[in-house]
Amino acid sequence: PKPEPRDRWLTKTEAAQLLRAGHHSGHLRRFILLGLYTGTRSGAILAMTWDQIDLQNGVMHRRAIGMAEDSRKRTPPVRLGKRILAHLRRWKRLDEPHGVKYLCHYDGARVVKLRRSFPQAAKRAGLLGVTPHTLRHTRATWLMQAGIDDWEAAGSLGMSVETLRRT
Repeated sequence: PKPEPRDRWLTKTEAAQLLRAGHHSGHLRRFILLGLYTGTRSGAILAMTWDQIDLQNGVMHRRAIGMAEDSRKRTPPVRLGKRILAHLRRWKRLDEPHGVKYLCHYDGARVVKLRRSFPQAAKRAGLLGVTPHTLRHTRATWLMQAGIDDWEAAGSLGMSVETLRRT
């Protein structure tokens, strides 16, 4: 049988604690901010390259250009808010002179998994039951709390309305 979906999400205070706990790790801070502001799945964030970000129009293409859509996991483009756009513009200025390809990188190399940095940051922040996927739940919860229409929220997260309501 399929396990019950996890329902852990972060309050604004907890999100700030997690960011502070990951302050020493640039790739982790980027990952956390992208997760909180876009609700993108962790694998897509870690694989994201700069050519998927349209800073001019404020759009992030979750699926790599030319990549076929996986029918099980939707990856619609997401409109970026002012705050995450400001971060992205700053990160781009920092990365461009070094020819860095990936948004979440460690010394220019792609970060494939957050095996140590994320769990250690959650532990330092005193947050139990928090995984990278918690950031996606957090974004969905914050959208609902803000009164965003279920259909619109589900579409921006790349999930069905049923999944949004169930989880």
